[in-house]
Amino acid sequence: MSSLITVDELRAADPKPVLIDVTWNLAGPPGKEVYDVGHLPGAHFVDLDTELAGPPGPGRHPLPEATTVTATLRRAGVTSADTPVVVYDASTSMAAARAWWVFRYFGLTNVRVLDGGQAAWQATGEALTTEVGPTTAGSSPDDLSGGFTATPGHLPMLDADGAAAVAASGVLLDARAPERFAGEVEPMDPVAGHIPGATSAPTTQNVDETGHFLPAAELRERFEKLGATASTEVGVYCGSGVTAAHEALALEVAGLPATVYIGSWSEWITDPTRPIATGKP
Repeated sequence: MSSLITVDELRAADPKPVLIDVTWNLAGPPGKEVYDVGHLPGAHFVDLDTELAGPPGPGRHPLPEATTVTATLRRAGVTSADTPVVVYDASTSMAAARAWWVFRYFGLTNVRVLDGGQAAWQATGEALTTEVGPTTAGSSPDDLSGGFTATPGHLPMLDADGAAAVAASGVLLDARAPERFAGEVEPMDPVAGHIPGATSAPTTQNVDETGHFLPAAELRERFEKLGATASTEVGVYCGSGVTAAHEALALEVAGLPATVYIGSWSEWITDPTRPIATGKP
């Protein structure tokens, strides 16, 4: 089963999946404000900063606690590991992919991303609503009768040493913009540059102008040109582990497995002994 779902497939889905809105913009406005203006019918809002990440340090978006994920998913109506879940954001799936990765890491087995997000839904003439998705009883992580309980470790994950090892012996893809990779600008973190040995692979190039992922064959061709093949160990990172998940999703669509360094650049630079590289790709 593909990790992506189209609007037509979502309409036809039976049973109806739990629908989660992860609208988020690093520079604002807050995603909840956008959700309140209008969202897909039945969708529950999940906040990336507080429910899909723990408090900063080290790194800007470390993993959340399992109890946080448990409460978040129970509130939305997830009762078991195989409950169908669809996540979406405004259009490009950058934030939705973080939810896709986090939920799988904590044990969900049937989570998909709405390709093209809310924009794709509206493009087909479907309406939005301001009604909030129904709150499910048993949403407390302390209430074991609530059903699904998140447990970590269901996906492999790189730490800083692992990322350095992949950069040395495999392919470590940097999902950030080329100018951040080069160290020419750094709008978010106190140090500019990239992990030595990494390859620039901006994840914005994995989607078209409408926010839909490129076809699998095109994605596979793109990644293979960057050295990522089925026989290569592939790792991905970004600034704080958000767009790295988007890159991992694109790689999965292409049929190429990859492991995420969830701490990413914002964690890497917290240790002054770790080397830093600069320069254009």
